[in-house]
Amino acid sequence: MPCSGRLRYTWESLTDLEKGEASSAAEIVTWAVNTFGTSFAISNSFQKEDMILVDLASRVGGPFRVFTLDTGRLHEETYQMMETVRERYGIAVELTFPDRSEVERMTAERGPNLFYGSIEARQLCCGVRKVRPLERKLAEFRAWATGLRREQTEARAAVRKIEEMDGRLKINPLADWTQAQVEEYTRHHQVPVHPLYARGFPSIGCAPCTRAIQPGESERAGRWWWEQGGPRECGIHFSPDGGVGRGEPAAKNA
Repeated sequence: MPCSGRLRYTWESLTDLEKGEASSAAEIVTWAVNTFGTSFAISNSFQKEDMILVDLASRVGGPFRVFTLDTGRLHEETYQMMETVRERYGIAVELTFPDRSEVERMTAERGPNLFYGSIEARQLCCGVRKVRPLERKLAEFRAWATGLRREQTEARAAVRKIEEMDGRLKINPLADWTQAQVEEYTRHHQVPVHPLYARGFPSIGCAPCTRAIQPGESERAGRWWWEQGGPRECGIHFSPDGGVGRGEPAAKNA
Protein backbone atom coordinates (compact mmCIF):
# COMPACT_ATOMS: atom_id res chain seq x y z
CA MET A 1 0.00 0.00 0.00
CA PRO A 2 1.24 3.54 -0.64
CA CYS A 3 2.19 5.65 2.33
CA SER A 4 -0.13 8.45 3.37
CA GLY A 5 0.19 11.86 4.95
CA ARG A 6 3.57 13.37 5.81
CA LEU A 7 5.24 10.06 6.65
CA ARG A 8 6.84 8.20 3.75
CA TYR A 9 9.04 5.66 5.50
CA THR A 10 10.96 3.13 3.43
CA TRP A 11 13.28 0.40 4.63
CA GLU A 12 16.14 2.19 2.87
CA SER A 13 15.79 5.44 4.80
CA LEU A 14 15.16 6.36 8.42
CA THR A 15 14.43 10.02 7.73
CA ASP A 16 10.70 9.61 8.37
CA LEU A 17 11.37 8.45 11.90
CA GLU A 18 12.27 12.06 12.59
CA LYS A 19 9.17 13.36 10.81
CA GLY A 20 7.08 11.15 13.05
CA GLU A 21 7.98 13.25 16.07
CA ALA A 22 6.10 16.20 14.56
CA SER A 23 3.05 14.15 13.59
CA SER A 24 -0.12 13.68 15.61
CA ALA A 25 -1.27 10.33 16.97
CA ALA A 26 -4.08 10.19 14.40
CA GLU A 27 -1.66 10.93 11.54
CA ILE A 28 0.77 8.25 12.68
CA VAL A 29 -1.90 5.57 13.14
CA THR A 30 -3.48 6.42 9.77
CA TRP A 31 -0.09 6.14 8.12
CA ALA A 32 0.64 2.80 9.79
CA VAL A 33 -2.68 1.24 8.80
CA ASN A 34 -2.47 2.47 5.20
CA THR A 35 1.19 1.55 4.83
CA PHE A 36 1.41 -1.85 6.48
CA GLY A 37 -2.16 -3.21 6.58
CA THR A 38 -2.24 -6.63 8.26
CA SER A 39 1.53 -6.43 8.76
CA PHE A 40 0.73 -3.77 11.37
CA ALA A 41 -0.65 -4.67 14.80
CA ILE A 42 -1.58 -2.97 18.03
CA SER A 43 -0.36 -4.58 21.22
CA ASN A 44 -3.32 -4.28 23.56
CA SER A 45 -3.33 -4.81 27.33
CA PHE A 46 -6.72 -3.03 27.42
CA GLN A 47 -5.51 0.01 29.28
CA LYS A 48 -6.89 3.37 28.16
CA GLU A 49 -3.94 4.18 25.91
CA ASP A 50 -4.15 0.88 24.04
CA MET A 51 -7.88 1.23 23.60
CA ILE A 52 -7.38 4.73 22.14
CA LEU A 53 -5.05 3.23 19.54
CA VAL A 54 -7.68 0.66 18.58
CA ASP A 55 -10.26 3.42 18.31
CA LEU A 56 -7.97 5.57 16.15
CA ALA A 57 -7.09 2.68 13.86
CA SER A 58 -10.71 1.62 13.47
CA ARG A 59 -11.52 5.09 12.10
CA VAL A 60 -9.02 4.70 9.25
CA GLY A 61 -11.07 2.05 7.50
CA GLY A 62 -8.19 -0.23 6.50
CA PRO A 63 -7.13 -3.64 7.81
CA PHE A 64 -4.96 -4.01 10.90
CA ARG A 65 -4.52 -6.55 13.70
CA VAL A 66 -4.76 -6.47 17.48
CA PHE A 67 -3.03 -8.92 19.79
CA THR A 68 -2.60 -9.40 23.52
CA LEU A 69 -0.27 -11.45 25.68
CA ASP A 70 -2.32 -14.03 27.56
CA THR A 71 0.09 -14.92 30.34
CA GLY A 72 -2.32 -17.35 31.98
CA ARG A 73 -2.56 -15.05 35.02
CA LEU A 74 -4.75 -12.21 33.72
CA HIS A 75 -7.68 -10.61 35.51
CA GLU A 76 -11.10 -11.96 34.53
CA GLU A 77 -12.07 -8.38 33.61
CA THR A 78 -9.34 -8.37 30.98
CA TYR A 79 -10.99 -11.29 29.20
CA GLN A 80 -14.24 -9.34 29.34
CA MET A 81 -12.48 -6.48 27.54
CA MET A 82 -11.51 -8.82 24.71
CA GLU A 83 -15.19 -9.45 24.10
CA THR A 84 -15.92 -5.74 24.40
CA VAL A 85 -13.42 -5.03 21.60
CA ARG A 86 -15.10 -7.67 19.44
CA GLU A 87 -18.54 -6.20 20.06
CA ARG A 88 -17.60 -2.53 19.68
CA TYR A 89 -15.08 -2.69 16.84
CA GLY A 90 -15.68 -6.08 15.21
CA ILE A 91 -12.08 -7.09 15.94
CA ALA A 92 -11.10 -10.54 17.15
CA VAL A 93 -8.17 -10.00 19.49
CA GLU A 94 -5.37 -12.48 18.81
CA LEU A 95 -4.20 -14.21 22.00
CA THR A 96 -0.50 -14.94 22.30
CA PHE A 97 0.43 -17.61 24.84
CA PRO A 98 3.68 -18.58 26.55
CA ASP A 99 5.34 -21.86 25.70
CA ARG A 100 3.62 -24.51 27.80
CA SER A 101 6.76 -26.54 28.47
CA GLU A 102 8.64 -23.46 29.67
CA VAL A 103 5.83 -22.53 32.06
CA GLU A 104 5.57 -26.09 33.38
CA ARG A 105 9.33 -26.33 33.95
CA MET A 106 9.51 -22.92 35.62
CA THR A 107 6.60 -23.52 37.99
CA ALA A 108 7.74 -27.05 38.82
CA GLU A 109 11.16 -25.78 39.87
CA ARG A 110 10.26 -22.40 41.37
CA GLY A 111 6.54 -22.62 42.25
CA PRO A 112 3.50 -20.91 40.66
CA ASN A 113 4.05 -17.66 42.57
CA LEU A 114 7.82 -17.48 42.24
CA PHE A 115 7.63 -13.75 41.42
CA TYR A 116 7.10 -12.85 45.08
CA GLY A 117 10.46 -14.36 46.03
CA SER A 118 12.87 -11.95 44.36
CA ILE A 119 13.22 -9.46 41.54
CA GLU A 120 15.21 -12.05 39.60
CA ALA A 121 12.40 -14.60 39.95
CA ARG A 122 9.80 -12.05 38.88
CA GLN A 123 11.84 -11.10 35.84
CA LEU A 124 12.19 -14.77 34.99
CA CYS A 125 8.42 -15.18 35.11
CA CYS A 126 7.91 -12.08 32.95
CA GLY A 127 10.45 -13.42 30.49
CA VAL A 128 8.69 -16.75 30.10
CA ARG A 129 5.12 -15.42 30.10
CA LYS A 130 5.57 -12.10 28.27
CA VAL A 131 8.94 -11.32 26.67
CA ARG A 132 9.47 -14.54 24.74
CA PRO A 133 5.86 -14.86 23.54
CA LEU A 134 6.01 -11.24 22.33
CA GLU A 135 9.20 -11.87 20.39
CA ARG A 136 7.61 -14.86 18.66
CA LYS A 137 4.48 -12.87 17.81
CA LEU A 138 6.33 -9.85 16.46
CA ALA A 139 7.91 -12.04 13.78
CA GLU A 140 4.53 -11.79 12.00
CA PHE A 141 4.66 -7.99 11.62
CA ARG A 142 6.59 -5.19 9.96
CA ALA A 143 5.30 -2.63 12.45
CA TRP A 144 3.53 -2.66 15.80
CA ALA A 145 2.09 -0.01 18.09
CA THR A 146 2.06 0.46 21.85
CA GLY A 147 0.40 2.90 24.24
CA LEU A 148 3.63 4.06 25.88
CA ARG A 149 3.65 7.67 27.10
CA ARG A 150 6.69 9.65 28.22
CA GLU A 151 5.15 10.95 31.43
CA GLN A 152 4.28 7.47 32.73
CA THR A 153 7.70 6.67 34.20
CA GLU A 154 11.27 7.91 34.18
CA ALA A 155 12.28 4.94 32.01
CA ARG A 156 9.71 5.99 29.39
CA ALA A 157 10.61 9.68 29.34
CA ALA A 158 12.73 9.40 26.19
CA VAL A 159 10.51 7.05 24.18
CA ARG A 160 10.14 8.10 20.55
CA LYS A 161 6.97 8.09 18.48
CA ILE A 162 8.52 5.89 15.79
CA GLU A 163 11.66 3.84 16.16
CA GLU A 164 13.27 0.89 14.43
CA MET A 165 13.86 -2.08 16.70
CA ASP A 166 14.90 -5.61 15.80
CA GLY A 167 14.22 -5.08 12.10
CA ARG A 168 10.70 -3.65 12.43
CA LEU A 169 9.04 -0.41 13.42
CA LYS A 170 7.86 0.13 16.96
CA ILE A 171 5.29 2.92 16.96
CA ASN A 172 4.29 4.87 20.07
CA PRO A 173 1.72 7.39 18.76
CA LEU A 174 0.75 8.65 22.22
CA ALA A 175 4.31 9.23 23.41
CA ASP A 176 3.78 12.96 23.98
CA TRP A 177 0.22 12.73 25.34
CA THR A 178 -0.62 13.77 28.88
CA GLN A 179 -2.97 11.90 31.18
CA ALA A 180 -5.49 14.68 30.64
CA GLN A 181 -5.43 14.08 26.89
CA VAL A 182 -5.99 10.37 27.43
CA GLU A 183 -8.99 11.07 29.64
CA GLU A 184 -10.44 13.63 27.23
CA TYR A 185 -10.18 11.38 24.18
CA THR A 186 -11.66 8.44 26.07
CA ARG A 187 -14.58 10.53 27.26
CA HIS A 188 -15.24 12.38 24.00
CA HIS A 189 -15.19 9.24 21.83
CA GLN A 190 -16.75 6.97 24.46
CA VAL A 191 -13.90 4.50 24.22
CA PRO A 192 -14.58 1.36 26.30
CA VAL A 193 -12.77 1.41 29.65
CA HIS A 194 -11.41 -1.60 31.53
CA PRO A 195 -13.60 -2.19 34.63
CA LEU A 196 -10.58 -2.21 36.95
CA TYR A 197 -10.04 1.53 36.44
CA ALA A 198 -13.15 2.13 38.54
CA ARG A 199 -11.50 0.12 41.33
CA GLY A 200 -8.32 2.19 41.39
CA PHE A 201 -6.14 0.33 38.86
CA PRO A 202 -4.47 2.87 36.51
CA SER A 203 -2.01 0.21 35.30
CA ILE A 204 -3.26 -3.30 34.61
CA GLY A 205 -1.17 -6.44 34.18
CA CYS A 206 -1.30 -9.93 35.62
CA ALA A 207 -3.71 -10.40 38.53
CA PRO A 208 -1.14 -11.48 41.17
CA CYS A 209 1.23 -8.66 40.21
CA THR A 210 -1.16 -5.69 40.04
CA ARG A 211 -3.05 -3.85 42.76
CA ALA A 212 -5.02 -0.62 43.07
CA ILE A 213 -2.95 2.41 43.97
CA GLN A 214 -3.36 4.70 46.94
CA PRO A 215 -3.88 8.49 46.71
CA GLY A 216 -0.61 10.18 45.83
CA GLU A 217 1.07 7.07 44.44
CA SER A 218 2.50 7.01 40.93
CA GLU A 219 0.61 5.43 38.06
CA ARG A 220 2.66 2.24 38.10
CA ALA A 221 3.00 1.93 41.88
CA GLY A 222 0.56 -0.97 41.78
CA ARG A 223 2.88 -3.06 39.64
CA TRP A 224 5.07 -5.50 41.63
CA TRP A 225 4.45 -3.32 44.67
CA TRP A 226 6.42 -5.61 47.00
CA GLU A 227 9.69 -4.82 45.22
CA GLN A 228 11.90 -2.13 46.73
CA GLY A 229 13.44 0.21 44.16
CA GLY A 230 14.25 -0.45 40.54
CA PRO A 231 12.17 0.20 37.42
CA ARG A 232 8.59 -1.14 37.35
CA GLU A 233 9.01 -2.79 33.94
CA CYS A 234 8.40 -6.36 32.79
CA GLY A 235 10.98 -6.42 30.00
CA ILE A 236 8.78 -6.22 26.88
CA HIS A 237 9.62 -2.54 26.28
CA PHE A 238 12.73 -2.03 28.39
CA SER A 239 15.44 -4.29 29.77
CA PRO A 240 15.19 -5.28 33.46
CA ASP A 241 17.56 -2.46 34.43
CA GLY A 242 15.31 0.10 32.74
CA GLY A 243 17.40 0.47 29.59
CA VAL A 244 15.85 0.76 26.14
CA GLY A 245 15.08 -2.57 24.48
CA ARG A 246 13.51 -5.82 25.55
CA GLY A 247 15.35 -8.19 27.80
CA GLU A 248 15.30 -10.65 30.64
CA PRO A 249 17.86 -12.17 33.00
CA ALA A 250 19.48 -15.40 31.96
CA ALA A 251 18.20 -18.43 33.83
CA LYS A 252 19.02 -22.10 33.72
CA ASN A 253 15.51 -23.30 34.32
CA ALA A 254 13.66 -21.27 31.69
